[in-house]
Amino acid sequence: MSIIKWSPFLMPSLADEMDKMFESGLQSIAGGSSGFTPAIDVYETKDAVVAETPLAGIDPKDVEVTVQNGVLTVKGESKKESEVDEKNYYRKEVRSGSFYRQVALPTKVQEDGASAEFENGMLKIIIPKAAEIKARTIKVEMKNK
Repeated sequence: MSIIKWSPFLMPSLADEMDKMFESGLQSIAGGSSGFTPAIDVYETKDAVVAETPLAGIDPKDVEVTVQNGVLTVKGESKKESEVDEKNYYRKEVRSGSFYRQVALPTKVQEDGASAEFENGMLKIIIPKAAEIKARTIKVEMKNK
């Protein structure tokens, strides 16, 4: 199943601005005012739902991953160890601060079987799919009065 982003807005820039506004509201709820929202890819394999997000420069100990009620949450903090005292930057694009991201999972999963690994700046979360519940056929019995 491919995911296509649908937007009811005629102007994509307006939709982008509203997304930014909504995400900044979530960050303030999560406790960070100078944070960022990491990009995340979610896809299905035969047996699992996989989510990948680039978190280069972030210590895995500062990342918290939860799966609850079909929603994946990734949050944490990027700590800047040294700051240049002279604030005469030409450009300052290196992100730091807290981050928070939630995505609804596309299918039922076994939440307690989730695992996460961090390699080369990429966080990969693997959540096994739940077994399909098959319909049960019930035989109708005829009762005579």
